[in-house]
Amino acid sequence: QLQLVESGGGLVQPGESLRLSCVASRFTLDYYTVGWFRQAPGKEREGVACIVSSGGSTNIADSVKGRFTISRDNAKNTVSLQMNSLRPEDTAVYYCAARFGVRNTCNRVDYNTWGQGTQVTVSS
Repeated sequence: QLQLVESGGGLVQPGESLRLSCVASRFTLDYYTVGWFRQAPGKEREGVACIVSSGGSTNIADSVKGRFTISRDNAKNTVSLQMNSLRPEDTAVYYCAARFGVRNTCNRVDYNTWGQGTQVTVSS
């Protein structure tokens, strides 16, 4: 069974940074597009940042553009999300997800393998 495990969440103050990591086990991410999604209480899960298998193309949500960066290291089977200048509205459970293929999509319905999520809380 394919597995994705997220780490790096926590409680930070507004303006601080966090780096989330997503590690795949039992499969290689080389041929997968990977995305970070988040879900706040009472809201739908939304795409934050996605990256194609080669790492050559990314898709970043307008709400985090200029603050969040997605990257991948296929040798380490890892995709990371660097989050800077965090705001209270970034508070959510963050999920990593993967889909086989090279299509650059950040639509959650296109993804079929999901991690368990990691909580990010931004509060003073």
